[in-house]
Amino acid sequence: MSTENEGNAVPPAPSAPPVPMASPTASPQGPAPAGNAPTAPLPPVPQEAPAAPTASAAPEHGPAPDGSWPPPPPVTPAYGDGGAGGPGTGWGASYQQPAPKPRSGRGGLVAAVLVAALVAGGLGGGLGYTLAKDQDDRGSTTVSASDSATQVKRAPGTIANVAAKALPSTVTIEAESDNGEGGTGTGFVFDTQGHIVTNNHVVADAVDGGKLSATFPNGKKYDAEVVGHAQGYDVAVIKLKNAPSDLKPLALGDSDKVAVGDETIAIGAPFGLSNTVTTGIISAKNRPVASSDGSSASKASYMSALQTDASINPGNSGGPLLDASGAVIGINSAIQSSGSGGFGTGQSGSIGLGFAIPINQAKYVAQQLIKTGKPVYAKIGASVSLEDSTDGAQITDQGTEGSAAVEAGGPADRAGLKPGDVITKLDDHVIDSGPTLIGEIWTHKPGDKVTITYKRGGQEHTVELTLGSREGDN
Repeated sequence: MSTENEGNAVPPAPSAPPVPMASPTASPQGPAPAGNAPTAPLPPVPQEAPAAPTASAAPEHGPAPDGSWPPPPPVTPAYGDGGAGGPGTGWGASYQQPAPKPRSGRGGLVAAVLVAALVAGGLGGGLGYTLAKDQDDRGSTTVSASDSATQVKRAPGTIANVAAKALPSTVTIEAESDNGEGGTGTGFVFDTQGHIVTNNHVVADAVDGGKLSATFPNGKKYDAEVVGHAQGYDVAVIKLKNAPSDLKPLALGDSDKVAVGDETIAIGAPFGLSNTVTTGIISAKNRPVASSDGSSASKASYMSALQTDASINPGNSGGPLLDASGAVIGINSAIQSSGSGGFGTGQSGSIGLGFAIPINQAKYVAQQLIKTGKPVYAKIGASVSLEDSTDGAQITDQGTEGSAAVEAGGPADRAGLKPGDVITKLDDHVIDSGPTLIGEIWTHKPGDKVTITYKRGGQEHTVELTLGSREGDN
């Protein structure tokens, strides 16, 4: 399975069983600043109200090493420039969306599940509307709510209550490179020291000397810096400069205990509409998803994802996926689009298939990035093919740049694996392709013991091995 970052081509995915974004000193949890939005005279309304508007509604095969980084990206058709979508239509008047900043194509994520394009992250959009005032001879038609109306009380387990508690700990992230390219995504408070967790592709533009900021729902905006980023996991940690002392980290759940059918709540900035809350359920678990930005220097990202039907759109990347109690169970990273989603004509919206990095994996990665600034990956020490397959992950005859397909003295070598072996299971998880194997390995930590089932010469074998480690993305 393969994916890619926004604004670039999506590599076709291997087949799989239905598988297939100067700081103020005030606290971000403080009261929102007084509104100062510009106002304009209201247009008169004709005596006869007009009718309401109606809504209109072949990859290049090649090996990818497990023991070395990165796997070579498949050759894919190219998309157009990244963007926030075309003009939208609002009630009473059409709204022309403002032109987005130029993009490098890394502000969002496109994931391919089977042969479908997955889109996530991206530039913001907008919402247009008009207001009118009834000025007929009969006088005002405005109706005021009764002063004696009782306040609505919501139980702790309601979506409204969960959202009210989680929103103050989410941020809208703006990343801009030194040449002005950039994008918008989402993140959430990880600890009281000011660390924010998000997707790697959300902040990629700001890694080398760019600008980075995080804005809380109350309007407080903070400059930030990248602490560490993991291309392979598509996870990054940033830190607020002059972080306030009363940050409230979101509680982290246990993604291993998530069940299909569990309720989900997603928070993000779809098309730039910050602080948007959507709901759904867990539709499936362990969906293999791979991604890359489609560039010549592309490095693949892999995840064994949580699938949800909560609406996730460009700009949701990096935002939290919550369970019914408000605990984070995943990081929203990708959606499946209805088509190729060429970005020159606008981005595709949600069709109810979203994908999130399980929080157990993301937590481990974030802690490593905070500690050392570099990611640590588990590995078996063998190069596997990334070509389209349904039979398993085949160990290639040769690694990259003439290296051995099976690393001498590595975990696979010690377990007796050889070039040509086809891995069909890792523990109880079916392996249908190379990317699926890599994504599954990366849900583990170095030193974990796993059981590998493989075929050699038509015969099935099972062996236990201890996963090795690799530090950094290079």
